[in-house]
Amino acid sequence: MSFRIRLGYQAAALALAAGAFLPLPAGAQANQTAGNSGTWQYSAMVYGYLPTIGGSLTFPSGSGGSGLDIDAGTIIDHLKMTFMGSLGMHNGRWGAFTDILYLDLGANKSGVPISDLGLPGNATADLSYDMKGTIWTLAGQYRVAAKPDYTMDVIAGARMFQIKQRLDWSLSGNLGPIVIERSGQANVSDTVWDAVVGVKGRYAFGANKVWSMPYYLDVGAGDSKSTWQGAIGIAYQYHWGEVGAMWRYIGYNFKSGGSVKDMNFNGPMIGANFRW
Repeated sequence: MSFRIRLGYQAAALALAAGAFLPLPAGAQANQTAGNSGTWQYSAMVYGYLPTIGGSLTFPSGSGGSGLDIDAGTIIDHLKMTFMGSLGMHNGRWGAFTDILYLDLGANKSGVPISDLGLPGNATADLSYDMKGTIWTLAGQYRVAAKPDYTMDVIAGARMFQIKQRLDWSLSGNLGPIVIERSGQANVSDTVWDAVVGVKGRYAFGANKVWSMPYYLDVGAGDSKSTWQGAIGIAYQYHWGEVGAMWRYIGYNFKSGGSVKDMNFNGPMIGANFRW
């Protein structure tokens, strides 16, 4: 018996970050040419993030038996905790950043209908679901373009995705003449590592080049079938740093045989970036 679950959730989160995805120090890097090395530059950003989380999971019951699927629909309805932070640095052509996203989600749903059985009946399931997920990216970067109005870095590194899930379930009702009353708990966890490569940078425009369009893109594979991440937005520069908004997406397609088939994080973020 297995439980097939589709996820859908939207939540606001405040976090601390440092320049990996408004890929900064953008304004600072704009003034640092490829040959102007010897001085490390850093940034820190405070922002709000509003992602929609989607995906599909499979829980084995651990009891064997024939196939029985529960389509739970959208069950994520409660954000317990979230943290997102990153650290970036740059010196001349070279730089590095690390970024981490942590989410703790939970849900309870009663009366979920059992579908696709091919049998008469009106059995339902009560579900209690908990998911803890961590996405950690670590990469180095090399500046291939440094002009007054644009910069571009190529990046290479690794991303880890660790997910822990628990599902408590209770079935009740009937399948034709058979009355069922069953309950149980399933726990699954996965950790995947992928190599990633990509680009990030900015394009400045407007009077005095105070407006800019930051962008970020990476793709990768390894333990997962594929993963990719993209972000693009707009920022305005002040003497102390920038304020900006971006749209960010992280997607995963996993190899067959695991508990997670696919998962994605998709939504806007807005914040203020401070440089030193």
